[in-house]
Amino acid sequence: MTRAYRHDLNGSELEPGTPQLVVDDVALRFGGVQALKGVSIEVLQGEIHAIIGPNGAGKTSLLNCVSGVYRPQQGGIQLHERGVESVELTRLRPALVARRGVARSFQNIELFKHISVLDNLMLGRHVHMRHSVLRSAWFFGSARRQEIAHRELVEEVVDFLEIQAVRNAHVGALPYGVQKRVEVGRALCLQPTVLLLDEPMAGMNSEEKEDMARFILDVNDLAGVTVVLIEHDMEVVMDISDSVTVLDFGERITTGVPDEVQADPRVIEAYLGEEVVT
Repeated sequence: MTRAYRHDLNGSELEPGTPQLVVDDVALRFGGVQALKGVSIEVLQGEIHAIIGPNGAGKTSLLNCVSGVYRPQQGGIQLHERGVESVELTRLRPALVARRGVARSFQNIELFKHISVLDNLMLGRHVHMRHSVLRSAWFFGSARRQEIAHRELVEEVVDFLEIQAVRNAHVGALPYGVQKRVEVGRALCLQPTVLLLDEPMAGMNSEEKEDMARFILDVNDLAGVTVVLIEHDMEVVMDISDSVTVLDFGERITTGVPDEVQADPRVIEAYLGEEVVT
């Protein structure tokens, strides 16, 4: 990522290590099913924060609450920005959450498979587009200038993710691992300050996982983007994460640095399903 990408992050970056995303006592119910039970997490600016846990632990439900897809029945989720009051995300629709700089990828690929890679990536710029429908249709004046600027940034993401060779290909014709890369690229085209990744390496082979891990580290390091990551590959999680939160049956078991979390008896019990004798 170039300095231009980072410079355009709307001036909302906090100082590294400052709380940026604060999940406070969030509870989510679907009828009689309690998906989240008073979960609290603090994500610091500039870190890669992994959320792990067995299937059904509530990980994706939590990201859906952050991104505005679900509205929790209890608690709050605050996004902190430099120089302004915190924003309560639970009061916003998904489009407005995205406009505040929170982007995400999905566990199941949610791309438009009958259009090109470039067109899918351009959709990630929609929250930044300000010109009218008429100007867009005729492609003149400020609409033309904005379109050129948006395409320049999209091309930067294409280069960053090393997908130049497939930029004009229909997404549905691409291998699964490349499609996952395109979906992350679409989220990056929003120029987020917080990037939510829901199992970005699911279904990938070891080489593809290594590439994706490198991209995540680079966007975090070079562009200063805070990353919240759901991932089942524990080796990857422990290698690239600054902090890890563990969920089980909708509750937070622990949060800490990878080495501490990996050695926590409660975490081992949650994954193995048996009590650990110490």
